[in-house]
Amino acid sequence: MNHLLLVKGLVQAYQAFEAHSGAHIKKMGLTTTQFDIVATLGNQPPMTCKELGEKTLVSKGTMTGVLERLEAKGLIEKLMNVEDGRSYKISLSKGGDKLFRKVFPEHVEYLGKAFGKLSKKELEQAVIALQSIKSIFN
Repeated sequence: MNHLLLVKGLVQAYQAFEAHSGAHIKKMGLTTTQFDIVATLGNQPPMTCKELGEKTLVSKGTMTGVLERLEAKGLIEKLMNVEDGRSYKISLSKGGDKLFRKVFPEHVEYLGKAFGKLSKKELEQAVIALQSIKSIFN
């Protein structure tokens, strides 16, 4: 099998997933990037921008603008970083935490309905295949 067929399949699967997931996130009033940050900060201690960047799919260049918009919406707070006065830590505000507790379970359930079309064995095989693919690039 030609590896380009695999590349095409991965890209098409990702695009289909992103379209399906993104449409639901948009209905909840967030962009996929905002959702990624809110979901990452949920149930976590405050973290620096660097830590947040490492745990999300958000690039450093995009991070600042997204954080500014989330702060303007009252969903995050910037806190003094007692470990390093040159930076700050980010956490969900009370409103952000309330939003997280609503949208995260809803989105997990929404995705679960789609992935529920696969058998347990098919899900396990997909995870193993994706881990194998990832390992060749590490």
